[in-house]
Amino acid sequence: MQKDVSRWHSSRLEQDVQLVRWGHFGTPVLLFPTAGGDAEEVERFHLIRVLEPLIDAGRVKVYSTDSVAGRAWISGEHSAEYCSRLQNLFDEFVFAEIAPAIRSDCGSANIEIIAAGASIGAFNAVATVCRHPDVFKLAIAMSGTFDLSKYLQGRMNLDFYFSSPLHYLAKLEGEQLDRLRTRLILLPTGEGDYEDIGESWRIARMLGARGVPNRVDSWGAEYHHDWNTWREMLPKYLNEYA
Repeated sequence: MQKDVSRWHSSRLEQDVQLVRWGHFGTPVLLFPTAGGDAEEVERFHLIRVLEPLIDAGRVKVYSTDSVAGRAWISGEHSAEYCSRLQNLFDEFVFAEIAPAIRSDCGSANIEIIAAGASIGAFNAVATVCRHPDVFKLAIAMSGTFDLSKYLQGRMNLDFYFSSPLHYLAKLEGEQLDRLRTRLILLPTGEGDYEDIGESWRIARMLGARGVPNRVDSWGAEYHHDWNTWREMLPKYLNEYA
């Protein structure tokens, strides 16, 4: 499938970044890669292939960018403070650079975007909708890892706090929360190898306590934490909600 690749230098992230697009019409979907993935990971693992019927029908346009913060978290090469700051900057990058680029590409200044991803990509999808419900309308968070505090080694900091929905949602008030209550967070997960449905239930309880619509879908023990699972999940939910 033909794709379009845009590259530029982000002063926020202090590095070159890219945004890849598949499709020409339809609801924009920002698909976050897994922790160490780049913008084309979703194509290499055939997630784009299984979305081709929706893309070809003009139902969705799919975008992806590099997992900048995710790479830092799992590398083991940086301090918790650096990774937390980068996570917060990545959120700002998504809001201030990626979302406007998507809207410009769609020819609409106010089109709403679906955020999706698996594993740490699911964390980014939920975090993006929670931080920016004025731009993103739905998260499809597959097999999510939602508590990154294990990387902090006991040293909580404000950058991490404000980038982690599990930690800041309890005290969120005002217009952001009001808008978030009009959105939907979908939390599909398997219960097979390397899956932890408890992660999804934990974020679901936090969202529910704040009145944010959400749903945990268990796919059962035969679905594992891998691309085979996500290749089945994502077309189903996009077909239903896009």
